[in-house]
Amino acid sequence: MISRKRRDAGQAFPIYVVMVAGLLFLVFAFFAVGKASALRNGAQGAADAAALAAAEQTREDFGAPFLASLPGNMLEQFLRSHAVTGCPAAQALAAANQADVNYCQPPPLGGYRDRIKVEVEGRKPVDSSVIPGTKNRHAKATATAVVEFRCPVWRPLDFNDDGVQDLYIFQCTGVGTVEIAPGSPPPWSEVSKSLYDVHLVDN
Repeated sequence: MISRKRRDAGQAFPIYVVMVAGLLFLVFAFFAVGKASALRNGAQGAADAAALAAAEQTREDFGAPFLASLPGNMLEQFLRSHAVTGCPAAQALAAANQADVNYCQPPPLGGYRDRIKVEVEGRKPVDSSVIPGTKNRHAKATATAVVEFRCPVWRPLDFNDDGVQDLYIFQCTGVGTVEIAPGSPPPWSEVSKSLYDVHLVDN
């Protein structure tokens, strides 16, 4: 009888080993999935921050050419032709979030609106011992931000009838009236957020 119990125990031991090994594999697999998900979320946060940084820097860079376009009645042309310039700022924000920018594309959409699409890649690999091919796999994410001119209605005033505008009155959505005298414009930081809205949109 004792011999039979020993045989049964000996036969059960490999089953226990397999069960424990299977449970350990599941634990490591769940850990890997959780790590991959966390890295993906981190990459998405970095992409969002990078896209917004690029858009905000672009808005800042609009200052001098925007104000220079007012006296000579060149505002309409500026609004339709200005370039997105903020992609270097995207890399700085991505790096601060442990990621690198793979590309930053600023195709103009027209209609006084510019779209900046950024893709980032996280610096930390998934590197799971139970999931093949993850040693050098990094999380990637994309985000798109727009710089949108929100004052589609404006009125130039020429007090001296000399062909040079002395005052622009902008009606801005969600903000109200913004007045800019080309001869003595206010600091761009005071009016840029009224003239241009920066926000994320769906890719």
